Amino acid sequence: MSSTTPTPPPSSLTERRKAETRMEIARVAAGLFVRHGLRATRAEDIAQAAGIAPRTFYRYFATKEEAVAPLYATGAQRWVEAVRAAPPDGGVLRALEQGVHHTLTPGVGVSVSSWEWVRTLLRLAEATPSLGRVWAEVCQASERRLGEVLAERVTRAGSSGAGGVSETGGASGASGASGAGGASGASGASGADGASGAGGASGADGDSGVGGDSGVGDNVAVAGEVPVVTPDLRFAAAVAGAAVRAALEAWAAGDGPVEGPDGPVELALRNLAALRDFPWGQ
Repeated sequence: MSSTTPTPPPSSLTERRKAETRMEIARVAAGLFVRHGLRATRAEDIAQAAGIAPRTFYRYFATKEEAVAPLYATGAQRWVEAVRAAPPDGGVLRALEQGVHHTLTPGVGVSVSSWEWVRTLLRLAEATPSLGRVWAEVCQASERRLGEVLAERVTRAGSSGAGGVSETGGASGASGASGAGGASGASGASGADGASGAGGASGADGDSGVGGDSGVGDNVAVAGEVPVVTPDLRFAAAVAGAAVRAALEAWAAGDGPVEGPDGPVELALRNLAALRDFPWGQ
């Protein structure tokens, strides 16, 4: 498993401690990158600031760039789990929109103070190919997991006979969800998926973890049925992930506020409108 690949939730005390150490190193690395820049920061500097030996650093990460992968991965997990936890009766597009609100609204998924860290880390990923690869790997993993969650929701809706699969008018309640391509000006949309970088940097000041998990069990596939990620659902997951990613990168490329019509939430909702007529479950 690559050190940029999100790991499953730790099950033992030892694994939890290792996960905590990885996250602590990631926060320290992000802080140094934001304050001093990527080039001026060495792996040895990260190790010293984290209070560990360099050899310990390299047991967790192969390069200094990979050290921030847990932060990106936290945001990716938050995005996917928020989609999974959304009420089952609103349709898939509504679940994606609610995932955006949960993940990208300042003070909900990411603390208000963390958003400038998010902007800087996304700019660094755009400007530095080595860090951009880390961002892209985490995002691609997020896309795969999102496809699985979409398959679970479609399978659940199909098995229960619920009308929640239909997306006719499903986006009407989302503010700013009219029109796709709102973030088309993002020049940094290469190779990256989903919301991973958004909540990811939130770990810089301790906002780790995925909120909104209550009721997840009500939204997954029926026991005994294995959700199939069809080519159509893979495509939908890729489009949804790109919608959020492009919104984040477009916002990070400028100097505008995190809230408002040009903030990540509104940009992502406008982009997600591209899936309004997608034939979910058909």
